Amino acid sequence: MVRAPPRVVVDREALASAGLESGPYHQGMTGTSVDDATPRLDEISFLADVAHLAASARTWEELMGTVIDRARAASHADVCSLYITDRDGSGLTLAATNGLDQDAVGVARLEMGQGITGLAAQAQLTIVSPDVHEDERFAWIRGVDQDRFTSFCSVPLVWEEQVVGVLNVQTAERRDFRPADIGFLEALAGLLAGLVEKSRLHAEAEAQLEQLRTIDEARANLVAVVTHALRTPLAVVRAYVELLGSAARGGGSAEAAGWEGEALTQVDRLDETVDTILESLRVMPDAPTELVPIDLSAEVTAVVREVQPMLRGRELDLVFHDEPLVALASTEMLQRLLGYLLENASKYAPAGGTISIYGWRAGDGAYIAVTDDGPGIPEAWRERIFEPFVRLDDSPRGAGIGLFAASRLAHSMDGELTVEPREPYGSQFVLRLKFVGAAR
Repeated sequence: MVRAPPRVVVDREALASAGLESGPYHQGMTGTSVDDATPRLDEISFLADVAHLAASARTWEELMGTVIDRARAASHADVCSLYITDRDGSGLTLAATNGLDQDAVGVARLEMGQGITGLAAQAQLTIVSPDVHEDERFAWIRGVDQDRFTSFCSVPLVWEEQVVGVLNVQTAERRDFRPADIGFLEALAGLLAGLVEKSRLHAEAEAQLEQLRTIDEARANLVAVVTHALRTPLAVVRAYVELLGSAARGGGSAEAAGWEGEALTQVDRLDETVDTILESLRVMPDAPTELVPIDLSAEVTAVVREVQPMLRGRELDLVFHDEPLVALASTEMLQRLLGYLLENASKYAPAGGTISIYGWRAGDGAYIAVTDDGPGIPEAWRERIFEPFVRLDDSPRGAGIGLFAASRLAHSMDGELTVEPREPYGSQFVLRLKFVGAAR
């Protein structure tokens, strides 16, 4: 939770810190010159206003503009500028100014340690230059700095021991900044440091939220396109299957009804996949997945039977070292995950090749491995293949969503899906789920 800056209370301690009870302005408080004390009181009032602005300013630009304008007046300077430290700490960029070219905001930049501004940031110390024309430390920025300004005071903004920016004031007439002047500027810098960092974090968080909204909108659009693209051909396939089944039955084929039934079952399954594709791509599901003890060997056998036509032309090995192999899972999610893995294996296993499925227990984990003897996956790609729309080849098949969805399904079942090399070649995808003692 972001807390509002502390309220500034004008008391003797505050007056002392502002130079009203010591130094040149002490005389004004003892009756020698009341007018000398007026600027100090204005400065204290200004610091109180800054604390108030922190809670009331609507935007970063409004806050910085008001602070810079009033800081220039309160410090009796001709120019007041604020530089912000780059996130990587390599330099500082002009964020606001009153007295210099506004076109330089967001453009003018100094390296850390460059010029008086960079040195003040690097050393975390206030630096004063009575005459920058005679000061070799001053770095002139073409199109920004002007010859008419003479004296310069640079104060670092320090927040939690890190420099987040630098406040600069400049005057046309030569000026010797007194301790009371520097004390005021350092007090102002202390307030600004917290405001700058918190406002910056808020702006960055808003930008990240906007990026997430954009990604979410793109995902929603993708799902809508995929759903629409699948529903139309599925409806056509269903109609033709029914026509073929009717024609085959009319011709006296005894197996026609069975073929039609199997084909329509697969169409129904595709319809269900379309309905659940959004769920598989969501960042967070609407409700926790209900996990129950499931015999993995039985589910694998059922899925292999359903996708057998897809695996034709490859030899299939099914080996379970522990039976029954019972784990916490969702039947529907597990079937979809295994379908994605077997589809991927059928795509990369060569004709006449072998696809193997292994099951075993190790500790509190129940494991299923789906392997193929295809070309394998380079080590550099073994994490990337679980990202959406990533494919290793230029095959027109697939959109690079299957392994991404499979990985998310594994996480939804409190499991993990990884990929390993298979000797001498090929790939092995390993699903780990939580082992339990017995099925319901």
